[in-house]
Amino acid sequence: MYKICLVEDEKSLNDLIKSYLERDGYEVVQYFNGTDALNHVTDKVDLWILDIMLGDAVSGYDIIKELRESSEVPVIFTSARDQDLDKIIGLELGSDDYVTKPYSPKELVLRVNNIIKRTYSTQTEKITYENYIIDLDKRLVDDGVKEISLTTLEFDLLVMLLQNKNKSFSRNQILEKVWGENYFGSDRVVDDLVRRLRKKMPKLRLNTIYGYGYRLS
Repeated sequence: MYKICLVEDEKSLNDLIKSYLERDGYEVVQYFNGTDALNHVTDKVDLWILDIMLGDAVSGYDIIKELRESSEVPVIFTSARDQDLDKIIGLELGSDDYVTKPYSPKELVLRVNNIIKRTYSTQTEKITYENYIIDLDKRLVDDGVKEISLTTLEFDLLVMLLQNKNKSFSRNQILEKVWGENYFGSDRVVDDLVRRLRKKMPKLRLNTIYGYGYRLS
């Protein structure tokens, strides 16, 4: 059973989402403020759902910053503010999805299901590149010596490039394929994602096509 930490200061909404997730077979740990959640960022969890604006001094941004110090566990941000800046900041901090309130509980559960399926699949299709071994279904990468920890978006970008070697992608094409057609925001998040992937996997021949996008050779 997958374990989800749900951080939402509106109790009625927190309880409602918990009931929907449990109905779909998840174990749910509830937090109603950022301070309590921050004390549990090292707990073994399969996914976090974080409201950005919480009732105390700790925000969802504070929590994901602490999470990313030690873990690449998937994170879904929720917010009542439908602002591009919130989405961009959340994605740059390493979140995997962003849902604007008010949202349908069924929609949120669907997004949880998709991320869980992508992240924790149990099959064993693999790709090799240089000395890297990429397990597509377990979503694991290693360099022959140690495992390389990638976020969901970093892994999705890597697989897209590996499956389309020598093909050039514009920033907008990468946004559509990695973030999805419904993403609206600056394409600068693509450059940030590429920068992080290059840092973690320096042997990637990931070429910049100036004024356009990127190509893996």
